[in-house]
Amino acid sequence: MHLSRIKNIIKGEPETRLERWLRILYCCILLILFSAANGLLALWLTAGAYPRFPHDELFASYFGPPLLVTLNLLPPLLLMVLGWFLFARGWAAYLLSALPTLGMAVVNYIKLQLRGDPFLASDLRLIRTAAGFVGSYSLSDTMPIQAVALCTLALFLISIPVLPAASRKPRVRILGTLACCAAAVFLYTQVYLNADISNGNRNTVFVAYDWSEAESSVTRGCWYPFILSFRRAVPSRPVGYRASEAEAMLSYYADSDIPPEKQVNVLGVMLEAFADLSDFQALAQLSEVREVYAPLHALEAQSVSGNLLTNIFAGGTVDTEWGFLTGYSQHDDFRTDVDSYVRYFSAQGYSTVYRHPGHGWYYNRENINRYLGFDESMFLESGFDELVSPEVAPYHSDRQLFDFLLTDLDAHAQTGKPLFSFSVSFQNHGPYGSEPGEACTVDISAGGWSAEACGILDNYLSGVSETIMELARFTQELERRDEPVVLVVFGDHKPWLGNNASVYEELGVDLDLSAKEGFYNYYATPYFIWANSAAKKQLGCAFVGDGGDCSPCFLMMKLFDLCSWEGPGFMKLARVLYTYTPLAHVRWAFLINGELTSKLSDETLAFFRSYRCAEYWRERHGLSP
Repeated sequence: MHLSRIKNIIKGEPETRLERWLRILYCCILLILFSAANGLLALWLTAGAYPRFPHDELFASYFGPPLLVTLNLLPPLLLMVLGWFLFARGWAAYLLSALPTLGMAVVNYIKLQLRGDPFLASDLRLIRTAAGFVGSYSLSDTMPIQAVALCTLALFLISIPVLPAASRKPRVRILGTLACCAAAVFLYTQVYLNADISNGNRNTVFVAYDWSEAESSVTRGCWYPFILSFRRAVPSRPVGYRASEAEAMLSYYADSDIPPEKQVNVLGVMLEAFADLSDFQALAQLSEVREVYAPLHALEAQSVSGNLLTNIFAGGTVDTEWGFLTGYSQHDDFRTDVDSYVRYFSAQGYSTVYRHPGHGWYYNRENINRYLGFDESMFLESGFDELVSPEVAPYHSDRQLFDFLLTDLDAHAQTGKPLFSFSVSFQNHGPYGSEPGEACTVDISAGGWSAEACGILDNYLSGVSETIMELARFTQELERRDEPVVLVVFGDHKPWLGNNASVYEELGVDLDLSAKEGFYNYYATPYFIWANSAAKKQLGCAFVGDGGDCSPCFLMMKLFDLCSWEGPGFMKLARVLYTYTPLAHVRWAFLINGELTSKLSDETLAFFRSYRCAEYWRERHGLSP
């Protein structure tokens, strides 16, 4: 074949049937090669996002399972072909493949580096919230991102003269576009959601069990786990769900009123990134750290206390928040009015208020609080900005918050109505500077760790020390009041301590989620339920002792039990589940007879699935007439 004929084929001017087929083959090869380059760059970047696994070995492991690489390379190929038909330009097709693929890989890399969790489909709803915080963090190593960006730019420049143009015939382009859309639907429903394909392509070189979402995701690559996460982003019914059976199960348990003589004020306070780091042996040996937590331990000794086993680590605070307020072990992002414990308090004649010295648009709280049934919410932009500036609030705002809660309580005492107040603190929100604070409240230089780790710990513990002192002052003020008050305090999640939990690693903290110790180190935060003398007398309860460990969805139930309140019907059902397991974790982890497990007996599994169906029904239909 003459050189001129080859040029005609490349330019899209074939003259014979053979030349047309050669052109199709030529186009297919180039589209596959360029899209595969995008996919492999994304996998290479992903392999370096999680330092617990060696980069080269993790990247090589992607080629082990039979279809794992293919499942990661198909999306960029499909985008490439779609762009080819849509725009009829090779370079435009490349951009439609490269920008989403490499953009997602970069976001995934940053999220894993900063918070230790992967980029999921559900994160697309939280772009505004993420943008509000991401500027506060910094990456220690951006070279991989820069390398990927340079490679992408080079491929784009090469694509301009090399990638051929598609047919400009409208019919061909429309049919090609529709074929791509049909292929996408088929692949998602028949391939990516296929359980056999998913189980057959698990990368077990580094992870044997899916205890850690980050590890489970990073070992599957980039595109594949992101596509799988759509199953959770879109509400799905629990296994065996039948609306009539779920409704019947709930209707068996009737709501019970709080007796008037037992109505007391309830104040709930969720503390930002609040954890007891003296639980870690390396820090418990330091007197400075023990002194920080001594007032907290004194409060716990005067309370019913235990560990809250959250679903989250270093972020995602509303999961713990909404679990406490609704009793749901799992839930979707609320988009309409939903049944909750807040509404139960309202039905019992309580005033229900929400306080948070942060922005109301974070996690869409300004709207979701209305869906949960709060009478009133106050955020930074709706009142707290008069007490503390937005710049100061993440570092020093607990004093202002607790002072406001005292004023709030005194004002409501004049109304004659009991108060249910829930507050979320903002102080101690990460990241924490790597340079020691000016006050140097906690000197941990004797630990022999890196200067960066010491700086992060010093800044975190300095803020926590202030929080604990304010908390102790708050309980002293509540004790002076004649109004009966029960206080529930808990942490939302463990704090960010360096990218990729680097400080935890330096401290020698075990984060193996398949073992109980590692699971607690990763997910446990303290909680305590305290009451002033007036409440103890009115309720006839000492409010002292070991409260046990539980998921956030059971914490309100523990409060009701101490107050001798039977509560709403759903809580009565939750008490039955609690007898089986006090832990109902989103990672399919349970506590059975004190042992962490993912295996349930047939009886427990059957009840848990029935419970999840009832929970699902309540979330969607609990307020239906």
